Amino acid sequence: MHLRVINPNTTSAMTAKIGEAARRVGAPGTRISATQPDSGPVSIESHFDEAISAVGVLEEVLTGEREDVDAYVIACFGDPGLMAARELTRAPVIGIAEAAFHMATLISTRFSIVTTLGRTGIIAEHLLENYGFRHHCRRVRAAEIPVLDLEENGSVAMSRIIDECRRARDEDSIGAIVLGCGGMADLTGAIANEVGLPVIEGVTAAVKLAEAVVGLGLGTSKYGDLAFPRPKAFTGRFERLSGLAPSR
Repeated sequence: MHLRVINPNTTSAMTAKIGEAARRVGAPGTRISATQPDSGPVSIESHFDEAISAVGVLEEVLTGEREDVDAYVIACFGDPGLMAARELTRAPVIGIAEAAFHMATLISTRFSIVTTLGRTGIIAEHLLENYGFRHHCRRVRAAEIPVLDLEENGSVAMSRIIDECRRARDEDSIGAIVLGCGGMADLTGAIANEVGLPVIEGVTAAVKLAEAVVGLGLGTSKYGDLAFPRPKAFTGRFERLSGLAPSR
């Protein structure tokens, strides 16, 4: 099985970290490749960032289709471009927020999310509503750290995340914590040891869910709204997408 983990931002150190986390939990026989777009934001912290990054995600999926990738993981907690990516392939496409929410409900009845910035916490609230997990989540908390601090100022960022996770444990009446950023992919073990609760991180959760879906012989339905996009003309910078047809 070839599983492609797509980091929607363009920070190569984060892509490498995400890839390492994915490979640590991948089953024997699963080949994991970690990629990122050629252009786009260095971090994703707003609706605008997500919109720009979604184009890069879709380009990575189109590339993967030419390489017979068996499943994709979108490794940003906003799940940018998720539904559009599912339109482009029969392979499973798993967003890390949706994966983390599912995993948290399998081991607890209530969870809280600890993310980077307050504004991205609002985006997480939108996803909880859209995915049907709002009643499972007690609170969305922000450590108020920029995403790139996870790469550039790791010890300070880690301390603030742990402090917020402790507050979630003590104040929210929860059974688990979901980490709300792909850049936290390497932090679950250390945080769980500090707070004494199960900690779910979306990259690793998505890898295991993707393996399960492929193992069951399932793929993205091509009936209804996730059918392949109708071929049509595009203009300007997207002219190369004119007449787009599925490769498999």
